[in-house]
Amino acid sequence: MTEKQRKKLLTALKIIISAALIYFIFTKIDFREVLVVIKRSKPLYLFWALFFFALSKVLNAFRLNLYFHEINAPLTQKSNLKLYLLGMFYNLFLPGGIGGDAYKGYLIQKKFRPGTKKVVSVLLLDRLSGMLLIFIYACLLALFLKATVFKGLYWLFALAIPIGIAVFWWLNKKMFPYVLNVFWGSFAYSAILQAAQLVAVLFILNALSIEGNTIAYLFIFLISSIVSVLPLTIGGIGSREVTFLYGAKWLALEAGTSIAISMVFFLITAFVSLLGMIYHLRKPQLETTTTQ
Repeated sequence: MTEKQRKKLLTALKIIISAALIYFIFTKIDFREVLVVIKRSKPLYLFWALFFFALSKVLNAFRLNLYFHEINAPLTQKSNLKLYLLGMFYNLFLPGGIGGDAYKGYLIQKKFRPGTKKVVSVLLLDRLSGMLLIFIYACLLALFLKATVFKGLYWLFALAIPIGIAVFWWLNKKMFPYVLNVFWGSFAYSAILQAAQLVAVLFILNALSIEGNTIAYLFIFLISSIVSVLPLTIGGIGSREVTFLYGAKWLALEAGTSIAISMVFFLITAFVSLLGMIYHLRKPQLETTTTQ
């Protein structure tokens, strides 16, 4: 099997899994209820949800550029933002072609020659840094959830936070010492951008007139963000919704409302990602800080 055939097969499998998960979801809930919740959404709150989501992605791009600079790939923030937006577009809308991360890595290696291993490493660390803060915020929110499923586990959530930070720092030091200098800078960016995404979800809750159980909905969102990163579906479609479905069941929330939150968040993600088509049609020129 050639590399091209393998990619096509993986894409087909992702599409099948996404479709199967979506079908499964709508055998468990009344889709009309979801539509009712979405139709009554308030545009002003949706605008602010879009704003804070877009802000989180700008900060995400800044975080990645910290790593690029550490491996002697000094992109300007403007070029980096264009490249990041193009990557978002590829990840969501062109899953059968070159992935967004792979394309970014290819261009960085082609222009700056820092070494394929280093490029792959910083792309991975950028993702893991974000996952760490999602994990930390999820543990913090779990401490305030009075759910039967968490009974007796609160000490574990509290302990997991410092352990998670210490383990990630140790892995950085042992395996990626050439970017250890930006560990805390990356950590700070991750903390702010994940907070921005939580604010975006708060505005989605207000847009859909959802009152009460705010912490529970935010917790499920964070868990769904971790699950959606797994390369099993197209852009996390289906996996995020399934997480919301079972999260609602375990935390005694309304399933239809939970799915509506997930769908609105996906639509906002798709809207922002679609803007990257501009740089698909006109590839961005990678400028460096030394040329300005």
